[in-house]
Amino acid sequence: VRWMMYWIVFALFMAAETFTDLLICWLPFYYEVKMAFVIWLLSPYTRGASLLYRRFVHPALARSEKDIDAFLVRARERGYETALHFGKRGLNLAATAAVQAATKSQGALAGRLRSFSMQDLRSLPEQ
Repeated sequence: VRWMMYWIVFALFMAAETFTDLLICWLPFYYEVKMAFVIWLLSPYTRGASLLYRRFVHPALARSEKDIDAFLVRARERGYETALHFGKRGLNLAATAAVQAATKSQGALAGRLRSFSMQDLRSLPEQ
């Protein structure tokens, strides 16, 4: 549970840092403060990630739990429908390609056989 809290808080920190890094990276000792913050999050003595998770992240997730669950259900249904749609489309494309290839090869074989005269076909050794 402790590692889960750490990784959730760290992921939120990294997501926020992506946007704020360009604005505040010019501040003196920015990278040192950032490194100290990550060590504070990770340290078993300070339990920084647990503190931030329990104070901020968990209450926000608990307030939005129903919305998150509804979103996950919709995402699962849409994912299933999308997989079916693209699966059917892929099978249709593969079947069309197979039929076209068979048609082309059959036409080429028939054209080749037509180029032989009956005399040529009779002169072939029987096997």
